[in-house]
Amino acid sequence: MAVPSVLAVPAAAHIAVQSAATTGLTSGRLVGTTAAVVALAGVVIGALALARSTDRPGIGKRRNRALTALAAGLVGLAMGVVNLAVADGGPGTGNGVIAGVMALALGLIGTALGGLALTRARRTG
Repeated sequence: MAVPSVLAVPAAAHIAVQSAATTGLTSGRLVGTTAAVVALAGVVIGALALARSTDRPGIGKRRNRALTALAAGLVGLAMGVVNLAVADGGPGTGNGVIAGVMALALGLIGTALGGLALTRARRTG
């Protein structure tokens, strides 16, 4: 009978700590969200750089957009990786794991779009 009560105390303490950590904006969530927003900016700018827009006479705008998308994608990707590396819990613990994964995915997409747009800008110019 002593075994269930010994196991119940650490489990109850873990649940109390976990539920306390899930409320509010923690520093891990702030870093993860910032990384996701930067990576999302890279995706949007990369898509704009790839779009056939009205800036056809000069490629400077397209090249600048491509470089900006590439840089934002890489920064978002790096921030997401660091956020996931230092997180000591899973999703819902307040460590920004979900936002870190989103930053990782969006950073990869933004980097790919920026690289593709940069290659296209070099080829057309």
